[in-house]
Amino acid sequence: MRFLPVTAGALLVELPDLPRTLALLRALQAGPPEGVTEVIPAARTLLIHYEPWRLDDAQLAAAVAAIAQKAQSAAESGAPPEEAAGALVQIPVRYDGEDLAEVAAHLGLSAAQVIARHTAQPWQVAFAGFAPGFAYLSGGDAVFDVPRRASPRTRIPPGAVALAGRFSGVYPRASPGGWQLIGQTEVPMWDLARTPPALLQPGQRVQFVDAATEVGRELLERWRASSRCAVAASSSAPDSSAPGGGGDGEAPVLEVLAPGLQALVQDLGRPGQAGQGVSASGALDRGAFLAANRLVGNHFNAPALELLHGGFTVRALGPAVVAVTGAEGPLTLRRQDGAALPAARHAPLALQAGDTLALGAPEAGLRSYLAARGGFAAQPVLGSCASDTLAGIGPAPLAAGQRLGLGRRESRHGPLASVAAHPEAASPHLPRPGDAAAVWLDITLGPRADWFSPQALALLLEQPWQVTPQSNRVGLRLAGSQPLQRAAAFEGAELPSEGTALGALQVPANGQPVLFLADHPLTGGYPVVGCVAAHHLDLAAQLPAGTLIRFRAQRPFQEICLS
Repeated sequence: MRFLPVTAGALLVELPDLPRTLALLRALQAGPPEGVTEVIPAARTLLIHYEPWRLDDAQLAAAVAAIAQKAQSAAESGAPPEEAAGALVQIPVRYDGEDLAEVAAHLGLSAAQVIARHTAQPWQVAFAGFAPGFAYLSGGDAVFDVPRRASPRTRIPPGAVALAGRFSGVYPRASPGGWQLIGQTEVPMWDLARTPPALLQPGQRVQFVDAATEVGRELLERWRASSRCAVAASSSAPDSSAPGGGGDGEAPVLEVLAPGLQALVQDLGRPGQAGQGVSASGALDRGAFLAANRLVGNHFNAPALELLHGGFTVRALGPAVVAVTGAEGPLTLRRQDGAALPAARHAPLALQAGDTLALGAPEAGLRSYLAARGGFAAQPVLGSCASDTLAGIGPAPLAAGQRLGLGRRESRHGPLASVAAHPEAASPHLPRPGDAAAVWLDITLGPRADWFSPQALALLLEQPWQVTPQSNRVGLRLAGSQPLQRAAAFEGAELPSEGTALGALQVPANGQPVLFLADHPLTGGYPVVGCVAAHHLDLAAQLPAGTLIRFRAQRPFQEICLS
């Protein structure tokens, strides 16, 4: 067992194989060490999130090692735990995947033999990850050991049945991916109208059935019938996740005239949903989000708007108090007759019916946050109103003409039409377009720093990295003049999927890092060379394309060794 540092509050535990990984997971779930908040399982690792003010990584490693020692004999006995024989879920599959012939050739089988072996015995749901509803299935025919595609596809359709390594899985929604596609199913893997939303839960068994057989056709028709009933029920229900009228039947108080590039409802996210394959998401610049709510007297987690670049304009339909924080740039407030009024960011603003508030293009930073006293009304999804762009969970991006209500008409600062908060200082460190100086971000090296040569680790810290236009809420895609090279021992090696933390610097095969932000996948299959420190994540969220980044290691990479 290895203990690898990730960042303050996260530790990666590596085990020899999947059975021992799952055995330790069950032991940790039965009796977690004090301070552990979430455990994300993967093929041979557990990513453990913990409260760093209650214990450090060495103390956590010692506690986990003690628990593992107790669980080791059960894991090595070969007798599966009683809960492993879970409910059986049958999934009809049309075996016409783009990679079926290539997979068959790699395994030395015919396509018909691949299908026969894939359907011959039940698979087991080992863990969830990558995307909501995506289950990693293990325990299939021993013949299946298939490498990922050398070049991942940019879009895999929902319902694609795939293989990678010794795992099988079904893509729940359209997404990029590098698994080998062997078939397609119509069975929905993820449905928020279902409880729980993920069809496949850890411990369940999955039996794939060839839809070309009589049994498969009957099974497919049963799924289609149940889907038609579900669609009929959902079509008669309102969209509860969309922001709209205020709480307790109140009328909307703001109308979106122009949404800009992207306007999303956000709060602090939905931690604790790893079992469904859902990452936390939430506001990227948490400090700016909290400041906006503080300025209008809201609860710290009241839903607010995250606005990308400028171009956002809203009109007041009634009295409201709002505040704009985050990026620096023009802010224009006009009365209904067109008269301009003083308006500043990082200060509460009282709006009357007919007033318009417009955000111009940022002069520094990238994202602004607009809070309204009472908080924006939105129905929580899995305990949060956050919009997760990767998972497709939460309210959709705002559109022109959309009317927004508030959660309640009173706050701790009194009626909604009054201003009762002092202005706050803006962040002095936001980059401006054309800045030649690089922005410094502190990182912790690891957990897979040993996958890279000493020269690559030196290059990571010495070379500036530029934020590319392909960056988004999932992550900042970086480009350096020289890519990071792996150590000789890991050239061409495939890393089994493992949990990824917020701020992780994942390095794909091209050697150009991706800095994971709030909507990052729960698990990933590329090595993580380091992780941006928590105190610099807000700054990372405000870096526009073209910004240069320099990384500064807080400490050398060192595996945690127990004496």
